[in-house]
Amino acid sequence: MRISTTSCLCYILVCLCFIQRCYGASHHNPADKVTIAKNQTKLANGETEVHHRPKRGWIWNQFFVLEEHIGPDTQYVGKLHSNSDKGDGSVRYILSGEGAGSIFIINEVTGDIHATESLDRERKAHYVLHAQAFDRNTEKPLEPKSEFIIKVQDINDNAPTFPDGPFVAAVPEMSGVGTSVYQVTATDADDPTYGNSARVVYSILQGQPYFSVDPKTGVIRTALANMDREAREHYAVVIQAKDMAGSVGGLSGSTTINITLTDVNDNPPKFPQKNYQLYVPESAQVGKPVGKIKANDEDLGVNAEIKYSIINSEGAAMFSINTDRDTREGIISLKKPLNYEKKKTYTLQIEGVNSHLEPLFSYLGPFKDTATLKITVGDVDEPPVFSMDYYIMDVYENARIGREVGAVTARDPDSKNSHVRYFIDHSEHSDKYFNIDMDSGVIKTTQSLDREDKPWHNITVIASEVDNPSLLSHVPVTVQVLDVNDNPPEINKDKEVIVCENSRPGQVIQTMTAVDKDDFANGQRFSFSLPSGIPVNPNFTLKDNEDNTASIITRRRQFSRLVQELYELPIVVWDGGEPALSGTSTLTLRVCPCQRKGRVQTCQDERGLLSSAGLSTGALIAILLCIVILLAIVVLFITLRRSKKEPLIISEEDVRENVVTYDDEGGGEEDTEAFDIITLRNPAAAEELKFRRDIRPEAAQQRGKNRGRHSPPELNQVDVQEFIKQRLVESDMDTSGPPYDSLQTYAYEGQMSPTGSISSLDSPGTHSEQDYNYLDDWGPEFQKLAELYGEDTNVAESDVAVAVTVAT
Repeated sequence: MRISTTSCLCYILVCLCFIQRCYGASHHNPADKVTIAKNQTKLANGETEVHHRPKRGWIWNQFFVLEEHIGPDTQYVGKLHSNSDKGDGSVRYILSGEGAGSIFIINEVTGDIHATESLDRERKAHYVLHAQAFDRNTEKPLEPKSEFIIKVQDINDNAPTFPDGPFVAAVPEMSGVGTSVYQVTATDADDPTYGNSARVVYSILQGQPYFSVDPKTGVIRTALANMDREAREHYAVVIQAKDMAGSVGGLSGSTTINITLTDVNDNPPKFPQKNYQLYVPESAQVGKPVGKIKANDEDLGVNAEIKYSIINSEGAAMFSINTDRDTREGIISLKKPLNYEKKKTYTLQIEGVNSHLEPLFSYLGPFKDTATLKITVGDVDEPPVFSMDYYIMDVYENARIGREVGAVTARDPDSKNSHVRYFIDHSEHSDKYFNIDMDSGVIKTTQSLDREDKPWHNITVIASEVDNPSLLSHVPVTVQVLDVNDNPPEINKDKEVIVCENSRPGQVIQTMTAVDKDDFANGQRFSFSLPSGIPVNPNFTLKDNEDNTASIITRRRQFSRLVQELYELPIVVWDGGEPALSGTSTLTLRVCPCQRKGRVQTCQDERGLLSSAGLSTGALIAILLCIVILLAIVVLFITLRRSKKEPLIISEEDVRENVVTYDDEGGGEEDTEAFDIITLRNPAAAEELKFRRDIRPEAAQQRGKNRGRHSPPELNQVDVQEFIKQRLVESDMDTSGPPYDSLQTYAYEGQMSPTGSISSLDSPGTHSEQDYNYLDDWGPEFQKLAELYGEDTNVAESDVAVAVTVAT
């Protein structure tokens, strides 16, 4: 059928071309031919060039060739013809351009064009070629080059396709009829501008009666109402696309759309049964799960979430229920302790409600369900129960041992009511101040209690059943030690009392307070006084301010630190307790120089200076230790140095000084280590053991021999002057002495001077009556001197002169 259709089209095209060509030849204008013949140009070489205008019969627009030609022969495309062709074979036709010589060939004599291959319009829709006609004898062009197009004519040889298939789509369940689900689009490679080869029509092959498809747009819609996901969730819909507008003979293609119904909340929760039973022992812990219950929901995700609740007051008072998000179960927990002896059963009305509701499906009914849970309480042997959660007791301090503090009580909650015994847990508290009666639970003291030492005691009492000692209960007991007035008050000695040297009579030195270890419920009340039965203190007195403070007041003026630095003042303090107690505290008052006219204190004692310097007691101790260690090292060094020297002292008779002077730098006036003063004491005794320290021992022996040859006469009881002359002779005769000049000087002051000391400090003098008030005008440097001479007007002038010198 396709071959015969193609042949008919070829014959029609050939006829049309022939009619067009004949029509063009018969309507040539003779004037045009004349114009062409006369259209000449004279060239430079004298020749004449003739310009030919293309003839209308040589202008070719386009040829047509059917695609997908099948057959052994070439397919005829068209014919080229020149008006100059007389049919004698003198005209040669030439074809060039796309596919010339390979796809398209031309008969050079007749001008017939044939296609040698089967063409595919979808690969290439047209070809551009050029045609020329030449004189076979002269090879001159009879016609200019003419361009034309060979179009490949489409046939319906491509079926519609779905490039992206298969497809996946989703639509909510319970959707109405006509709800759009998905749109498919098929493509056809045929020419959409020619015939119906690319005109596609859609139809559904599989998926009815649930879905339908629009024939023109390919939109898939629901065709059945109230499709239920819980009944069927997945659908495979097959859509066909057919060209040629769906007529017979058209080509078709198909694809599959996998449609899933998505869930909506259209199913209420349901309990599998209406009545449940649960056993819970009375020993179950509060807050712990005791059971679980579950309602089923056929929906998915958030549409299946259920919130559980206990809707009756009896169950809600004792139990609670929460939803486990993973398992969607209701977890039942205990809110209060169970007691089998009081209540043995509980009935719970449990309701399960969907958390997410859709108003669109509210007509399907209430999305909730209820069930009844009956809980049976199991009897368990329980430990004793105390009458209170904790006990607070009190007892006065210093109470006798064995004094009753209080009692605890516990009972067996079980029906058998077993006897209970009591113990004190001493593992937490090592101090055993209390014991408890095993049967009655009465707590008593075992030691004397001191509130000032420990005002509160915490103990733990244990109760156990006689029938089952392993069941224990614990209760905390707090014992408060009440206060009695058993401590006398004391003076608060936080600060040292300082008395200025320039204090005036009636001046308040310091305000004192008292402290008492006892506890007074209405506040402490103290009274102060000086001790009775002793002489009146001439220096200070005490004033009770009646506000728990007392003021120390001076009786006289101007205290002197040089005369007396410290004063002691005993003070008696009474408290307001029952009975009233008193205590005597002795205050130490330190006299200290202060600036005049009561200005800021400038003088501090040694401890104050150290404190102001920022040195703590530990730092002072460390400094003193360092000083002691350094002194010990120095003493040890000197001792070792002296032990290495030869003893020079032979006799301990009258002390004389031996001064030997060398022409070198020595250790100063205090360096007497190198000089032997024994010689001046007893020259004869030291003669045999005297050696020179500045020469070698051999030289010393040689010198001894020389000395023997020139030894002076016996020196017993010689005069010092004779001794000095002897040493001069000995030095002159000594050949082993140093090569440098040596000057030895001997001097002797004597044992005693008849003249006394020339110091003016011990010399008697007369005291002058002089006014030293002018020292106040000399500035702060002479303030101390002015205060000293302001008190004693009998100071000697010599002492004033010395003091001025020191101050300067």
